Amino acid sequence: MKKLAAILLLGALLALFSVPVSAQMERFSAVYMDSFDTVIQLLAYADSQETFDKWSAVVHDMFLQMHKMFDAYHSYEDEGIISIYTLNQRAAKEPVQVDPILFAMLTFCKSQYEVAMEQTNVAMGSVLSIWHDYREAGLADPEHAQLPPMDDLKAANEHVNLDDLILDSENTTVYYADPEMKLDVGAVAKGYATEIVAQILLAGDMPSFLLSAGGNVRCGNRPQDGRTAWGVGIQDPDGEVLGLTDYVETLFLRDISVVTSGDYQRYYTVDGKRYHHLIDPDTLMPADHFRSVSIITEDSAFADLLSTAAFLMPYEESRAFVESLDGVEAIWLFSDGTKQMTDGALALSKTGGATNR
Repeated sequence: MKKLAAILLLGALLALFSVPVSAQMERFSAVYMDSFDTVIQLLAYADSQETFDKWSAVVHDMFLQMHKMFDAYHSYEDEGIISIYTLNQRAAKEPVQVDPILFAMLTFCKSQYEVAMEQTNVAMGSVLSIWHDYREAGLADPEHAQLPPMDDLKAANEHVNLDDLILDSENTTVYYADPEMKLDVGAVAKGYATEIVAQILLAGDMPSFLLSAGGNVRCGNRPQDGRTAWGVGIQDPDGEVLGLTDYVETLFLRDISVVTSGDYQRYYTVDGKRYHHLIDPDTLMPADHFRSVSIITEDSAFADLLSTAAFLMPYEESRAFVESLDGVEAIWLFSDGTKQMTDGALALSKTGGATNR
């Protein structure tokens, strides 16, 4: 239902803000449903079906490749791909050579750890894997859903030191100094993949596009139909397939990303209470400050990292964190239905008077 909702809502929003396409450029779209456990949609303006199909194939192939590399729960060694899962099995025994894309992503995550106030830690895999297993069991058998024992979480939390992730740039190898450490890059993976694909499109002959990968949206150049910007909706966490009423805000964007972290995407229920997948590194429990946080900034990988970090902080701390960063704006949605926006986000929003005309 969530995948169907994503397709219908994005399509409805595009239709609302469309004007006739120029004779030189046509609007095309494609949907991919086999990567990152979400719907990925490409909307773009191209000079022909052939041009669009060429780039659509590149987009699909790149997302598939990175989906496999960034996967912490499946092996793809029979396809010649070293994934996070493979690293978690082998990298504590010896350095493992990885694809340059995966190496660069891990380097990015490690270098930005302090920038994200030590909230987004890809070395928390040992903790997150426990939550993953209990969530999967709870979804399969809701009547017997349980929370992970805190003692187990605390024991796993002894093995989340990012300094134990040893990256050798000369040989593009990865080594775990702590044999019980595990990686999980779910907090950054979709944004990182989306930005790589976006940069490929921007360098080609179809730079007018919008990429949507779950809660990650990357806008390329402005639409080639007379509009000045793309209309991007911020989802209502309680929304269903009800058309545009599922959006609590509309942003008008180009050459920028908006990434949302929320409590409504992956969760299970224990004794009538929902427990989502965004785990506070201090409490080892799901954070409950917001329903969602959306980050607006150019780089989708950075936006993904920051949205997770901002979601895990109390509001005053979260807002101060965002406002300390250049070129970063945010929208916070609270459980009572209210929202807060930075001044820059307000200026890009329908509420603030922005349009794409």
